[in-house]
Amino acid sequence: MTDTLSRAATYTDRNGAAHPLPDREADARVRADDRGHVFHSWSAQAVIDPLPIAAGDGSTFWDYQGNAFLDFSSQLVNLNLGHQHPDLVDAIQRQAGRLATIQPSMANDVRGELARRIAEVAPDGMDRVFFTNGGADANENAVRMARLVTGRRKVLSMYRSYHGNTSTAIALTGDPRRWPNEPADGSVAKFFGPYPYRSAFHSATPEEETQRALEHLEQTIVLEGASTIAAIVIETIVGTNGVLVPPPGYLAGVRDLCDRFGIVYIADEVMVGFGRVGEWFAFQAFDVVPDLITFAKGVNSGYVPLGGVVISDRIAAHFDTMAFPGGLTYSGHPLACAAGVATFEVFERDGILARVRDLGARVVEPRLRELAVRHPSVGDVRGMGLFWAIELVRDRESREPLVPFNASGADAAPVAAVAAACKRDGVWPFTHFNRVHVAPPLVISEDELLRGLDVIDRALSHADEHTR
Repeated sequence: MTDTLSRAATYTDRNGAAHPLPDREADARVRADDRGHVFHSWSAQAVIDPLPIAAGDGSTFWDYQGNAFLDFSSQLVNLNLGHQHPDLVDAIQRQAGRLATIQPSMANDVRGELARRIAEVAPDGMDRVFFTNGGADANENAVRMARLVTGRRKVLSMYRSYHGNTSTAIALTGDPRRWPNEPADGSVAKFFGPYPYRSAFHSATPEEETQRALEHLEQTIVLEGASTIAAIVIETIVGTNGVLVPPPGYLAGVRDLCDRFGIVYIADEVMVGFGRVGEWFAFQAFDVVPDLITFAKGVNSGYVPLGGVVISDRIAAHFDTMAFPGGLTYSGHPLACAAGVATFEVFERDGILARVRDLGARVVEPRLRELAVRHPSVGDVRGMGLFWAIELVRDRESREPLVPFNASGADAAPVAAVAAACKRDGVWPFTHFNRVHVAPPLVISEDELLRGLDVIDRALSHADEHTR
């Protein structure tokens, strides 16, 4: 990567000209254009003030005032190889100079190579890839495949989940972003997934949580009508809604239930796939094989929008003589796929998977465990690789959350204070409800990782003020 100190001093505009930072004139211009014309997602437009960003490099990005932020959220947990990775940028530039785009009905070299590379790291018997533009439409199309293959309509998903913003994907979603979008797809039913720290089943051990969560899922299948259920969709590790790592045996139990009742098991790997927890796909850490895998984000770090579905041979064969009724103009876009191929090359050359496992086990986990002992506001820490959650509470004994579920405004102030303290100290955090998530780029240096954890450590003093 380039020298971050030199990148901090300047940024390059869209015409290739270099400008020194700070650049308050550019800051004002970007703010005016944004506030005047950009309609932002998930936001009340009049009450937001998006921060204009001038440049990024590696694990750091800068605003136009010259402030540097260590990106501890990988933007939206997608920037696995960091900002402006030279291999990805070069791959996009070379592809743009040779063939910028081609329709998906034609064969393309980088599209085919990326599909082959994905199939090579997927389980045996999963040799086909359907490309989409992102994670939401990956989940939409996976569900469509499951419904067509089984001839059933209903789909089950967890309450604590996020699967995307399109029609079926938002219906699958369990978090409050679903509420104002209802009714959406009415053939989706919810169930409780395992969450040992806040067990819906009053479990005392991870093993008990697995047993009771699976009994609950089986009962849900029976009561919803097994013969009506096409698929079960599960984030392998629940992402935004808690970094919930499945307890031992849970995913294997889901696989068994799907086999017994003829249900398609869809693994949503949009957030945790491509190295986030030190595996190509997170389910590979749990000795289980789904029928369909959805992906996006880390496949090319979001440099150009890309997602997809990895399809088992059994399901793919269903469409050998029957047309699949779905498609996208930009499916497998060459610029996106070129960045995806480069991602594989970087992962293999730089040993990214082993690096993530090492940093997670040797640096992040011990530090978070130590931090949990010292801060009375920390109720639980959990995660794998470079994907962790710090769950904040007012009282460790009662486990009362530091802020209420779906809190906003004054109710959310204690966690907002933690986030603000991190930003003042040069770290951009990922917070959600009563949690701080640790999800930096996979290329972060060990020194940067330790610095970010130090900043979070100091910021938690603001949460400690609200404990009893």
